[in-house]
Amino acid sequence: MVTLKDIGERVNRSVTTVSRALAGCSDVSPDTIELVKEAAKEMGYVPNTLAQRLQKKSADTIGIIVPYSSTGYAEPFFSELLAGIGKEASEQGLDLLVAYAKKEKELSLYKKLVNGRRVDGFVISRTLCQDERIDYLGSINFPFASFGMVENRQDFPFVEEDGEYAMTTIVNHLVERGHTRIACICPPLSVMFSAVRLRGVRKRMAELGLPLPDTMVRIGSFDQKDGHEQAAHLLALPNPPTAIIGFNDSIAFGAINAGKERGLKIGQDLAVTGFDDIPMAEMYRPPLTTIHQPIAEIGSLVTKLLVKAIQEKNPKYKATGQGLESMQVIMCPKLIIREST
Repeated sequence: MVTLKDIGERVNRSVTTVSRALAGCSDVSPDTIELVKEAAKEMGYVPNTLAQRLQKKSADTIGIIVPYSSTGYAEPFFSELLAGIGKEASEQGLDLLVAYAKKEKELSLYKKLVNGRRVDGFVISRTLCQDERIDYLGSINFPFASFGMVENRQDFPFVEEDGEYAMTTIVNHLVERGHTRIACICPPLSVMFSAVRLRGVRKRMAELGLPLPDTMVRIGSFDQKDGHEQAAHLLALPNPPTAIIGFNDSIAFGAINAGKERGLKIGQDLAVTGFDDIPMAEMYRPPLTTIHQPIAEIGSLVTKLLVKAIQEKNPKYKATGQGLESMQVIMCPKLIIREST
């Protein structure tokens, strides 16, 4: 590997002069800068970016820790979110570090990355009602922005969709279609969006005088396989639902498959709705009625908020999102009606 010393010997300059020439420092003559850079190019010199970052006390990197799951990158939500985060990070001149962690090791990984100065800030997604990640980062004043709110604090930048309003529109739509036996399939209620969406369903159904017994609420995971299993349980009830609300699109796809296996015509015998409007939703058979959530755009917006948070601590960053009116953004979701209802 070519070193600064090697370049210095080639051009008969000191290591210090070579280093400053490569950095384009004003106290080095233009002729020397040109000479050194040309030699570095010819010799195939690759700068030690880690050393540079340690010297200037910033990593030029933002991080996201993705919850470990069997689906990994195949989970459509995170694929879309990472696309938006990565695009915006690139436009901001930052690298993106993506790491996986099982739930019980997630907080320790945050601490490891912070203490190792691997990142300048974090994007947090799939927030929990009581979120120890946000408590930790907030307690040490480390920059972060989240996709989702939490119950235990609100003094940080976030983007959130109005989950209660979204569920109101879904329940209204299903009732207008004549459904009164409506069931829900939810991820764990420790997850903030799941708790908020279930609250929205319960509230609107109570306002309409419709029951939502515990037997009509199934709590599982996030993926299509679990959606299938939970829907199969619901459809085996003596008085099964005529409509199932999946709290994300993958869950809804599983519910559609379970309905088909029982010989039900989706959209007539059984209505199914989702949430997110991932690309597959429009192509599924039948196409899925769902709440549109621009996940990639949200990823980009959260990243802009994070860069602004970093900028408060390090003025060298130049955020392109200066026009943002607030560091806390609530988005209004939109119901997309398709053939599954």
